[in-house]
Amino acid sequence: MSGSSVPTSASSPVKAGVPLALTLRVFQIGESCTPLAGATVDVWHCDAQGDYSDVTDRTEGFDTVGQTWLRGYQVTDENGEVTFKTIYPGWYRGRAVHIHFKVRTSTSAGANYEFTSQLYFDDALSDRVFKQEPYVTGEAREILNANDMIFSDGGDQLLLALTESGAGLRRHVRPWARPHGRGHGRVRRRPGLPWWSGQQLAAT
Repeated sequence: MSGSSVPTSASSPVKAGVPLALTLRVFQIGESCTPLAGATVDVWHCDAQGDYSDVTDRTEGFDTVGQTWLRGYQVTDENGEVTFKTIYPGWYRGRAVHIHFKVRTSTSAGANYEFTSQLYFDDALSDRVFKQEPYVTGEAREILNANDMIFSDGGDQLLLALTESGAGLRRHVRPWARPHGRGHGRVRRRPGLPWWSGQQLAAT
């Protein structure tokens, strides 16, 4: 990840793929919904070929332990926002196309809380992206959103709808965090239709 993101390693190489800018705005749920500043947001996903950094997979014959590409983190600003510049993720067997994210925060009393979830993409959009290099694999995807076991558990609320922004696409994602327990939160989506320009994608 590069650009306005804060990667875990500044020397992480940029992977080939369709550019994607992802902006997340985190809110705290209490007596009112207010932007959550100072929270750490981690984002990670596979590359165009479906491989992750910092993992070993003997069945597939690759080892990326110690590499940090397509893994990054940022701290939310006063508006609760972070923006990551990355690429549209590829796919691998057994899962729909997705991006992992985690929101970590702490209270003044020193208690730590986190919310971990995944973001998903419209299948028709993914099909169009995967017809171009470097995504072309010669294999058909087995798992779409409809038959992904994790997506079936509320994944429709985490589906990215991409809209046009200049030369690319634009989308806001708003995770809501309740700093009174682990794992509480949800993602609220604004109305919007998936759209792809073939140039650059952005989710803000």
